[in-house]
Amino acid sequence: MVKKVDKDVNGGRLTRTPPAYLGQQAKMIWRKVVPFLETQSSVNRIDSGLVEMYCTQYEIYRNAYKHVRENGEVQAIYKPVQDFEGTIIDKVFQGYKRNPMTNIYSDSLKNLAKIGSELGLSPKSRSELMDLSSSDNDDENSMSQMKEFFADEED
Repeated sequence: MVKKVDKDVNGGRLTRTPPAYLGQQAKMIWRKVVPFLETQSSVNRIDSGLVEMYCTQYEIYRNAYKHVRENGEVQAIYKPVQDFEGTIIDKVFQGYKRNPMTNIYSDSLKNLAKIGSELGLSPKSRSELMDLSSSDNDDENSMSQMKEFFADEED
């Protein structure tokens, strides 16, 4: 029996069951996004890597946000004060530093926006996709009008 090429499995559509290796939140968003994508855009099985990236970035975004919420956007920095034997006897406040998870949070939001746009998950990208499909129809109409025009000249 001949095996189907991966892109042709499931009729070329994305599977609604998320990959087992995704985290819990990534699986949750997979189950929400895939049905939407199937009805709203021409996403196929070949695009599953892009959908996986979107789902994993969503999980990173949620985890980073949870960490920032629990630990704050900034963290206090203390310098230890030691006696002559090296024993820490006090800590002196030095200031604040940005929580590194805020960078991860910010990066994941940028990635979500970019990948979501490629998948047609933002209102702007959906309208651009609609414009593209209507311009394809316009191109076909233009071609037929040109054929008619030049056919009339040959007479």
